[in-house]
Parts: sequence; C-alpha cells; structure tokens
Amino acid sequence: MAQASDKNQQDGVIDRVLKIKRCAAVVKGGRRFSFAALVVVGDGKGKVGYGYGKANEVPPSVAKAQKQAGREQIQIPIVDGSIPHAVSGHYGAAHVLLMPASPGTGIIAGQAVRSVCEAAGIKDILTKSFRSNNPTVLIKATFDALKKLRTKEDVERLRGVTLS
Repeated sequence: MAQASDKNQQDGVIDRVLKIKRCAAVVKGGRRFSFAALVVVGDGKGKVGYGYGKANEVPPSVAKAQKQAGREQIQIPIVDGSIPHAVSGHYGAAHVLLMPASPGTGIIAGQAVRSVCEAAGIKDILTKSFRSNNPTVLIKATFDALKKLRTKEDVERLRGVTLS
C-alpha cells in the first residue's frame, strides 16, 4: 500500500495522486499484482473532480483515474477564497464538516480533504473529518459536501426573495 502526493501543473490543471493501492491475486505461477490509483484534478478556479482507476501497472491506472476525474468535474462556488457557508457531507462511514474561514487562515485539513480544496482553488477553509480515515470515502464525503454549497444569489433565486 504505497502513498504518493504528486502535484503536477500543466495548462492550469492541478492534478494530485492521492493513493496507489497494490492488490495481489495468487495464481498457479505465483502472485499477480494489480494497482489502483486515486487522483484529484482541478483548475484552481472552482472546478474539481476525482477519479479511481485500476490496471496491471501503475502508470495506466493513474492515467485512467485522471481521465475519469476530468470527466466528472463539478463547479463549486468560491467567495473571497473560501466557501459561502458551513456544510456537512457523508459517504459510508465518513463524515466531513467544511466551514468558511477568514482570509489568511489557509487550508486546515487532512491530506485527502486538503488535496480537494487545493485543486478547487479554495484558499481559506476549516475542515474536520469524523469516523473514517480512508482517503477514498473521505473524498466522496467531501464531494457530497461541496455539491450542497449554494451562493447567496442562488438561494435568493430559488426562494424568490431578497436576502439582506
């Protein structure tokens, strides 16, 4: 079970390999290894996605994960370098709490949630993860929380009122 935190920037795309897992299948001639990669991709301006790819070698698994992450990007609202309001996300056993922070705070988060925030372009945020520390479910819980974010303008439009 190897971990890699590789951060590449090309064409304004931030791409980080979070986890590389090795799986062994025992066959007649010995062990046959396969690899799974977890990758987060973002543009630093509010678009972020994650991908999970499996292959018999590490580079193809990372490439598959990057391709999936590029396809499944979501747009999140960013207000003054932070998120518009506090939000909670759940996936499986993982619970993630994301809270806006004042400018200059930085990203207060663990490795998995931090990589999502950096790829999305969030500069100031406070986070707390509960129960699970598995990076795969933490990322899915973080994306669940990010999908729930709404700007003040969105809420005004949806409710048909003006907020002061």
